[in-house]
Amino acid sequence: MTVLGLESAVRGRRTAMLMALDALALAAAYFFGVVVRYDTVPPEIWRNAALVATAAIGLHWLFGMLGRVYLGRVGVATNEETLVLSSAAFAAGGIVFVANAWVDPYWVARSLPVTATFLALSAMIATRAAWRRLTLRLGLVSTVEGQPTIVVGAGASGARLVHSMRSHPDAGLRPVGFLDDDRWMRKRRHFGVPVLGTVADLERVVRATGATTVVVAIPSASKELIKAVVECCTELNVTAKVLPSFAETFASKADVRDVRDVDMRDLLGRAAIDTDLGAIAGYVTGKRVLVTGAGGSIGSELCRQLHRFSPAELIMLDRDESALHGVQLSIHGRALLDSPDVVLNDIRDEVALRRVFEDRRPEVVFHAAALKHLPMLEQYPHEAMKTNVLGTANVLEAANAVGVTTFVNISTDKAADPTSVLGYSKRAAERLTADMSRRAEGAYLSVRFGNVLGSRGSVLHTFTAQIEAGGPVTVVHPEVTRYFMTVEEAVQLVIQAGAIGEDGEVMILDMGEPVRIVDMAQQLIAMSGKDIEIVYTGLRDGEKLHEELFGAAESDERSKHPLVSHAHVQPLSVDVVRSFDLGAAHHLGLLQAFEDWVHLRDPGMPVLHAEGASAVPRSERDEQHSVDLRRGSDGRASQAERSGHRPLDRHVRGVG
Repeated sequence: MTVLGLESAVRGRRTAMLMALDALALAAAYFFGVVVRYDTVPPEIWRNAALVATAAIGLHWLFGMLGRVYLGRVGVATNEETLVLSSAAFAAGGIVFVANAWVDPYWVARSLPVTATFLALSAMIATRAAWRRLTLRLGLVSTVEGQPTIVVGAGASGARLVHSMRSHPDAGLRPVGFLDDDRWMRKRRHFGVPVLGTVADLERVVRATGATTVVVAIPSASKELIKAVVECCTELNVTAKVLPSFAETFASKADVRDVRDVDMRDLLGRAAIDTDLGAIAGYVTGKRVLVTGAGGSIGSELCRQLHRFSPAELIMLDRDESALHGVQLSIHGRALLDSPDVVLNDIRDEVALRRVFEDRRPEVVFHAAALKHLPMLEQYPHEAMKTNVLGTANVLEAANAVGVTTFVNISTDKAADPTSVLGYSKRAAERLTADMSRRAEGAYLSVRFGNVLGSRGSVLHTFTAQIEAGGPVTVVHPEVTRYFMTVEEAVQLVIQAGAIGEDGEVMILDMGEPVRIVDMAQQLIAMSGKDIEIVYTGLRDGEKLHEELFGAAESDERSKHPLVSHAHVQPLSVDVVRSFDLGAAHHLGLLQAFEDWVHLRDPGMPVLHAEGASAVPRSERDEQHSVDLRRGSDGRASQAERSGHRPLDRHVRGVG
């Protein structure tokens, strides 16, 4: 019989075999107990002991069946099975002990049922441990093929990953050793694979084992650890891979088929987030939840994570049918687009949007729909006004009309001291949300964060595509920095902010330290192994050299979560926004016209120009940026200056 055939035969007869092993353990325990208890054993004692043992076996089987210990309710040799098995053994032994003590004279010595129960339970646990060991080894495929692999992390995830590697040799990875900084792991083995040292010993272990691949099997690994491993692997010409985080895979079971190459999400993200699941479940579980912009990068991830909290209904709204197809497929594994969880609607269409809200009556709304590409909106500011400002007003009014209890508006760091059309429009959306919080009964708040790694159109995708094409990689300025967070981390904190945010606030996610874009480009180029040039193109209209998460008038006030701050913004009336005539501003600088209009209609409200960095005239900022760019970080003339390139004139353009 083959190994797989033997394994199948064992698993197919598990109930009968476990019951037989338990019966044998009880019979042996009673036999051993009689031998130890009596100096000489008369025949009637053997007969009585056999009857008592038979009763104990029958009762143990009964309680085992009631606890489903034989029916696959719990795994063999797990903590759960040990508890159920112990309960069944003690219940059966207790009944036998009481019955034996009740009769006069005793069938057997009163100590015998107690002794036999403990002996039998010890034997049952030991045989189950041996069973688990046997079945695990039967499930492993011993092979000398595949790339010799070092696994960083000898904990539960690392052990499961090694088992998965040996069970799936087709994955092409053969574990040869672990590395772990925990001193209690130094002598440990998992499935015959030993711990060979700490992470600091990576170079020595790679050379000693001839490993060609290193896998970081710590789903919560810090970016510092991953960066150190990647740098060492690069020097050794060894491939570095990672096991995805639980947030990325929605699974807690390590599988070799999930192992992937290291990317910038690992080097810039993967922060451990302490999520208050109870608080989140309190406002999401069992509620009707609607997500606008559900097909976008943030919206689709919101839908995937919200689905885990079992809302009564998850309503995914977007104007892009292909995007809705993608998010439905990622959640349900099918995408027929014929179910009520997907809604095709444009938030600009106020009448149709109100009809959706009145029909579905959501209780929680996450507003992620927005136009977000800064250069495009600089060319077409009217579109930013229609979607990001007026569209947000439509969603707010529709939510208020049906009594939404929690409304979360997704904002951006470009709304802090805005200098671009995107920033101004998202700042207006924050202020509209703050105004609605004063008029509506539910909680209305905004969440602000920076760039999301891996989102559509992000710099990460741009650089990757440019590297694959052979370059050059284009960076706007050698000193430009941005905040980054993975989409999984950002959405976890967005949902958390909805649970802890106070009415009218802007919740600001802790993005860590800003990252120089040129450093990211250089890291990606190094990971690709190619020799690719970096070309500086100049700051575009509305772009800042450095983004801020807080405006000049805003302070970093920590909320109930260490990674979420909160700030207050001035409300902006929906009525003021709706009374603004986009057509009249057709031939004007749209933002200036809008600001003047807001200030005229509501003199008590400050205009959108913020104090501080954004108060510097754009022409002065751009001239300084242009000088810095032309000279470069080393003071030498840039390629753009040598070629005669001049930065574009930077002013807010109307359409027409």
